[in-house]
Amino acid sequence: MTTLLPDIACQSTRLPIALDWVGMQGIAVPLRIAGERVAAFADAGVSLDEADARGIHMSRLYLALEILEDHELSPKLLRELLGRFLKSHAQLSRSASLTLRFELMLRRPALVSALSGWKRYTCELHGHLEDESLQLELRLSLPYSSTCPCSAALARQLIQERFDADFAGRALNASDVRAWLGSTQGIVATPHSQRSEAQLHMRLDPTATRLPCAELIDHAEAALGTAVQTAVKRADEQAFALANGQNLMFCEDAARRLHQALIQRDEVIGFEVRVVHAESLHAHDAVAISRWTRG
Repeated sequence: MTTLLPDIACQSTRLPIALDWVGMQGIAVPLRIAGERVAAFADAGVSLDEADARGIHMSRLYLALEILEDHELSPKLLRELLGRFLKSHAQLSRSASLTLRFELMLRRPALVSALSGWKRYTCELHGHLEDESLQLELRLSLPYSSTCPCSAALARQLIQERFDADFAGRALNASDVRAWLGSTQGIVATPHSQRSEAQLHMRLDPTATRLPCAELIDHAEAALGTAVQTAVKRADEQAFALANGQNLMFCEDAARRLHQALIQRDEVIGFEVRVVHAESLHAHDAVAISRWTRG
């Protein structure tokens, strides 16, 4: 019966113009990452280089995506899938691309206690194949806490001034000083901190055997030292306060830490790091950007 149905896409167009990209976006697909099934949305398409062709065969792209269901997501799998896109559009297309958007759920332990909880990381993976050359890009978004070094220094100065005023002319006694340090009378100021975000846009080595999403997240969070927490007890909250105090950061500091961490990863061949500190002092954000490409 299908031979009797018209295929309008095979007809010639009245406007012979080649198109850079034609396809579909927002396709629901399941992925396999680290053995787990992850829900994702895909944008799949090819170039339409045959200017006289009316259109592409979108159903062929859709059906090709089924390969994602049963295989671990990897550079090799993406190359194979994009190759299928092009094979199904021989004579029409010279390049194919695929974007996958998903949320990676990682279980995170508390800093001190035995508690743990799930944390969500927004990920976007883009693959482009042209002339047998594969390009891979991975985007990750990481939340963390940042405490302002300037604010910390100003708070320390106020505490010193209050100490001078409260203990002027008095003989110092260790127990009195300890009690003063534990009181609101003594600690008259605290530094301000804010929830911050690191946006990592990385070019990956297309010859890599796997996609180390979780490892890259772990590496970046270790470099920052103040990843936001899930389930906590008071001991964990205290440990988090300690981590912030030992990792005072301007946005410039955070960008440099991430830059240094990412250049150590063999699978990363280039990146743009963008950090955004949602200021608690100002009504605007503080932002720093760093770029690098392997020579």
